[in-house]
Amino acid sequence: MSRPRADSQDSQGPDDEVMPYSDDETDDELEPDEDEEAPPTIPAVVPEAGWQVKANDRDFCKLPEFKKKVFLCFKKSKYSGNAIKTYKYNVFTFLPLNLYEQFKRAANLYFLALLILQIIPQISTLPWYTTLVPLVLVLGITAVKDLVDDLARHRMDKEINNRKCEVLLDGRFQEAKWMDIQVGDVVRLRKNDFIPADILLLSTTDPNSLCYVETAELDGETNLKFKMGLKVTHERLQEESQLARFDAMITCEEPNNRLDKFTGTMNWMRDVYPLDLDNMLLRGCKVRNTEECRGLVIFAGADTKIMRNGGKTRFKRTKIDFLMNYMVYTIFVLLILVCAGLAIGHTFWYEQIGSQAWYLYDGKNQTASYRGFLSFWGYIIVLNTMVPISLYVSVEVIRLGQSKFINWDLQMYFSEKDTPAKARTTTLNEQLGQIEYIFSDKTGTLTQNIMAFKKCTISGRTFGNPMSADGVPQEHGKPVDFSWNKYVDRKFKFFDGHLISCIRSKKDVEMMEFFKLLSLCHTVMVEQKQGELVYQAASPDEGALVTAARCFGFVFLSRTQDTITISEMGTENTYEMLALLDFNSDRKRMSIILKFPNGRIKLYCKGADTVIYQRLSPNSKHKETTQEALDGFANETLRTLCLCYKDISAAEYESWAQKHKEASVAMINREQALDRVSELIETDLMLIGATAIEDKLQDGVPETIAKLAKADIKIWVLTGDKKETAENIGYSCELLTDNMQIHYGEDVNEKLSVRMTRRRTEPDGGRKKKEKEPFFSGSDKKNALIITGGWLNEILCEKKKKRRRLRLRRLGKRPPPSNPQDGQPMDDWEKELRQRDFVDMACECSAVICCRVTPKQKANVVSLVKRYKKAVTLSIGDGANDVNMIKTADIGVGISGQEGMQAVMSSDYAFAQFRYLQRLLLVHGRWSYIRMCKFLRYFFYKNFAFTLVHFWFSFFNGYSAQTAYEDWFITLYNVLYSSLPVLLVGLLDQDVNDKLSLRFPKLYLPGQQGTLFNYKNFFISLFHGIFTSLVIFFIPYGAFLQTMGQDGEAPSDYQSFAVVTASSLIITVNLQISLNTSYWTFVNCFAVLGSIAIYFGVMFDIQSAGIHVLFPSPFTFTGVASNALRQPYLWLTIILTVGISLLPVICIQFLSKTIWPSVGDKVQRNKKKYELEEEEEEKRRKPPAFQRGGRSRRSAYAFSHSRGYADLIASGRSIRQKPRARPELRDSIREVPQAENI
Repeated sequence: MSRPRADSQDSQGPDDEVMPYSDDETDDELEPDEDEEAPPTIPAVVPEAGWQVKANDRDFCKLPEFKKKVFLCFKKSKYSGNAIKTYKYNVFTFLPLNLYEQFKRAANLYFLALLILQIIPQISTLPWYTTLVPLVLVLGITAVKDLVDDLARHRMDKEINNRKCEVLLDGRFQEAKWMDIQVGDVVRLRKNDFIPADILLLSTTDPNSLCYVETAELDGETNLKFKMGLKVTHERLQEESQLARFDAMITCEEPNNRLDKFTGTMNWMRDVYPLDLDNMLLRGCKVRNTEECRGLVIFAGADTKIMRNGGKTRFKRTKIDFLMNYMVYTIFVLLILVCAGLAIGHTFWYEQIGSQAWYLYDGKNQTASYRGFLSFWGYIIVLNTMVPISLYVSVEVIRLGQSKFINWDLQMYFSEKDTPAKARTTTLNEQLGQIEYIFSDKTGTLTQNIMAFKKCTISGRTFGNPMSADGVPQEHGKPVDFSWNKYVDRKFKFFDGHLISCIRSKKDVEMMEFFKLLSLCHTVMVEQKQGELVYQAASPDEGALVTAARCFGFVFLSRTQDTITISEMGTENTYEMLALLDFNSDRKRMSIILKFPNGRIKLYCKGADTVIYQRLSPNSKHKETTQEALDGFANETLRTLCLCYKDISAAEYESWAQKHKEASVAMINREQALDRVSELIETDLMLIGATAIEDKLQDGVPETIAKLAKADIKIWVLTGDKKETAENIGYSCELLTDNMQIHYGEDVNEKLSVRMTRRRTEPDGGRKKKEKEPFFSGSDKKNALIITGGWLNEILCEKKKKRRRLRLRRLGKRPPPSNPQDGQPMDDWEKELRQRDFVDMACECSAVICCRVTPKQKANVVSLVKRYKKAVTLSIGDGANDVNMIKTADIGVGISGQEGMQAVMSSDYAFAQFRYLQRLLLVHGRWSYIRMCKFLRYFFYKNFAFTLVHFWFSFFNGYSAQTAYEDWFITLYNVLYSSLPVLLVGLLDQDVNDKLSLRFPKLYLPGQQGTLFNYKNFFISLFHGIFTSLVIFFIPYGAFLQTMGQDGEAPSDYQSFAVVTASSLIITVNLQISLNTSYWTFVNCFAVLGSIAIYFGVMFDIQSAGIHVLFPSPFTFTGVASNALRQPYLWLTIILTVGISLLPVICIQFLSKTIWPSVGDKVQRNKKKYELEEEEEEKRRKPPAFQRGGRSRRSAYAFSHSRGYADLIASGRSIRQKPRARPELRDSIREVPQAENI
């Protein structure tokens, strides 16, 4: 089934192949609109000299003209030092800064004010220690946690800043720390060294000044990239003394975050030399396969490109945190209203009763209003526990515990690389249970960035399925035995023995041509290291094809500027290379023209089927069968490539070579001229077959995506890769399916423009809020969006912002807005509406893939969804180009275990494989959310039940701020008597186990909807607390009214009443948490019973005669507990109070789970059944059969392949100037990623 696709080359929109940096580029890089002309009266602005660096001159950067104002009259150099700083505190700032941050929390500030009030004797109704002890405990625990986190950051910064590097000082290279490197220094790096700053490459030990670098820190890719020093610096800067005399002046662009661009010039020895990105070694990369290189520091520390891409570090807080703060404000308002009401009550009571009763006279001649005023502050102190101070410290303890559970989870431990999961923050765990959108990188996150040769079709026959040597299909194939080939890569696995037997028989000429083409038609570089061959490919695809040819007996051995040598089934042959026509994004193919030893000239070509089939000869065979095989490969999401050849006569080659030479020296449009000449020779090709490469996904990626989709989590892929690659991976990981309607940038732009135009025609200009109409309607198909960075800028109008600034700079004022193109926004309001429309459209789609996007665009997409959808977002990536996105999202996840650790250092959570994401969210995230919600609901309830007893008591004590409990009970209630059971629920509770959590992703939905903790739940907890406090106060009050004890004594005194209400409260709240506990362990049971036991034990101790004798002032309830609790009817009162408090809760829970059960309730009800089914499934679990689709998706390799090393090969700079005799090769040939611990 074919699908219409727009060709970006023919459309009027942006180029899909280009990665746009519109928001990062400088104003002078933007070309003005064609119709925009600057008035002749205003002269053109001449850009100032940019960044200037003087080699070997540290004082140059300290000149006055390079200083910038920091504060008032203080100035410092604009050139950053090379030290990095990610920590927040130092020895002097820790205490003031940490206390300042903690007192930004409303509750902490409130309790500080309360402590000050308690020191004032006139209004103090409780001793000051009742507030000081919990406050110091809370501040201390939080400060220690912050200190531990910051010490870890200090250690990491120290480790990086103290790395060693050789710097040229006083005429010789000396070892120095990274932090001491300065702009203008000459540094020397050796193999496997990390690059400490952005450095201009001057010279290397390679004869051609080549330096290979690994960019895993930047983009997560492990294939090597090469950098070249200028010829002039390479030739003249080899010795230490020459480098010491080097005094060039570098003028270049200001520091920026563009990883794909660098522009500058070097002024040296009265000559000017151009500089570009190929001459730069960027911080964070690693030197590979180069013994030694020398360079000049251009950008250091915070100015380096990797640090500029980091984005701002944002302080992340969860939705529950925000809700909690608002609820504390609500409680505070309620507290003020209640205290004001009680103060007014005291004023009236004193006027009417208190002032008239002689026995209440206290010797103070205070007015009723003044007494009411004092009563207000007294009640603020008495009822302060409505705002629970221990809440915050309990939350911190729970979060810390949940983080440890993530760290200890063996099912998220990746044994291959000894990498456990790591919660790098302790403040976001419950947010993991509320994720609605996931933004994922592709390379290294969804894929392993490892290509494997899987299948091929040769002369109409397909190979690659498990077969015996005789061609008999096998159900469970064994890997083919390659022991006959001493060059084989031992990691290479192939299951078709029939192909091997055909190759070894050497009877099939086309088959031999097929593998000969693979070993000859490429731009792979090879060098000898200790008698072994090491391959360096421009892309992993190329490496996979050449490795496959090697394993099948066609080994690429060496190349020079004009020859290439291979071993063909043990026979060594050298071919003369007449021309090498490289890949580019327009050609989507590459060719090589070779002269055989017998004088024949042949062209070998490989490329996308869409371009190869147009150039095939009418006499070419096997077109239909190869087409069918390509369709089959594509439906298995393999990356396909067609191979073909052409015999060329000497006369034809000579004629073409003349045209090629003319095109290669053209001064204008040289690239296009060379492409046109290549077209002339790449015609009438004969098809041999096609290859199929697997871009290996990480294990479990499709299953993880499917599981998360069932949990209603939408996954967007944001990648810098090309459109075709990203689309193919979308199908591989089953993010895209055959029944989806795919929309590209052109369609999206058109739909948005139509919506904008229609909105303008409405009477109110579309400014009135109304119900949104969907963008996609009337189709049963799911929708998917694939959009490139260029179209993203066009749609979000990012370039308009730059152009406006350019006009301002040129014209000196803002011109009046002109009529825009159809559908383009006229002002900021319309621009915002357009962005909102884009987000709405994208959110209607089941899948969104943004390709060719810059790091800043990734972050912008995340922030758009956060802003307009108010959704909880998660970003996951593995390279420095993902850091901005990771920091912007509510939760950032880094893939660890690769070479690149930049993403991990900026992340909140880190693990080694994408598949662990489902366990992080559906198990740990969901449990954390449920536990935190249950904890908060109960915590508010128990505090309302405890505090509001004072409120009811005030009606019977003249609103005098008299407490209903003993002082020590008030102090220890939240700290000792009721803290442990709820803390354990917050740490250990689970409604269903981890297997059922993964089996039923729908259980995740309550977290996304926020149904377990919101204002509705808060007010339910409030009313539940009011009901419990009513029962706890009035039932003992009724029981104590006009009663007499067995011994004739009346136990209806205030102190006995306080003991009975306190005992009823402790038993009630501890049994209430038992009703809320879903997962019982010995620890939970011990905590509930232990809390009650501790209460009675402590109460009998502090109300004993002995402690009163020692400390008469603080302990005034002497002998009350032993006297009151020996009366049986008081125990009956306690039992009645507890029963009436809990009975309605039991009834409501029973009815809700029976009549209105949630998904969680249903799963819990059948938990045993599901657990048994799970066990049976595990016993008979088999790998799922692969489902073949019908869609045609081909040639992702050719579409995605970047330009190779052809220019380098043709220049001869890659070939050693003194070729040595090639020693006998060892048995193994290693590819770059495995070579010498690379």
